[in-house]
Amino acid sequence: MNTMRALVDGGVPLVAVSFDDKDCERAAREALASGVDVAELRIDRFSRTDVGHVLEKVHAFRGLPVLATVRSAAEGGGWGGTEEERLDLFRAVAPLVDAVDVELSSGGVLADVISAARAHDALSIVSYHNFDRTPDIDSLEAIVRDARAAGADIVKISTMATSAADVKTLASLLLNAGDDTEMIVIAMGATGTASRIFFPALGSRLTYTFIGHQPTSGQLDFAETFALMRKFYPEFDRRKANADS
Repeated sequence: MNTMRALVDGGVPLVAVSFDDKDCERAAREALASGVDVAELRIDRFSRTDVGHVLEKVHAFRGLPVLATVRSAAEGGGWGGTEEERLDLFRAVAPLVDAVDVELSSGGVLADVISAARAHDALSIVSYHNFDRTPDIDSLEAIVRDARAAGADIVKISTMATSAADVKTLASLLLNAGDDTEMIVIAMGATGTASRIFFPALGSRLTYTFIGHQPTSGQLDFAETFALMRKFYPEFDRRKANADS
């Protein structure tokens, strides 16, 4: 059974922490003990990306729902290989993870990544990132439609917020989404920090945080995020209490 799918279907906001391939056994133990919902493995930031090394690190997180991301350089990631090599990695990890994150801009490999995920009951998060600005609402809604048409189980929109108006635009995107559209929406940058705690109230399914090094502007660390989620979302607190009992 796909654990992340069950958590998403449960309707409770989820907290993800991103990891590279440093000391994965220890990191996985600490994440599990701390109450991390989802371990996002940023394979594009691994020191090595040969299949054997990547699978070893995925196995280290086997006690947690795992989201595999091989972020393209075009959307802020560290991937330096070919698209064929990136597809090979997605295909290799698909049987072992709960979800994959692939950019809508991935062109020829997008359909193949989604197909590989679907074959192994892994969720497909089809994502769009803009580190410069927040497009207008019509453009964002067109991106959501394209991602859904591509086969996304969850559509992720992450854009830079430079004003309160940008945050409102992204909030409107969530509010306008139909009940049949699962979304992750993030306002990046210091102006968008509040979105990481309060957008889940509007339907954003996952909020990203960090333990140790802060990878993205506007993120709160895991301990602070965890405490705020327990404060503002009673259902989150109940689920954590049940898990601890």
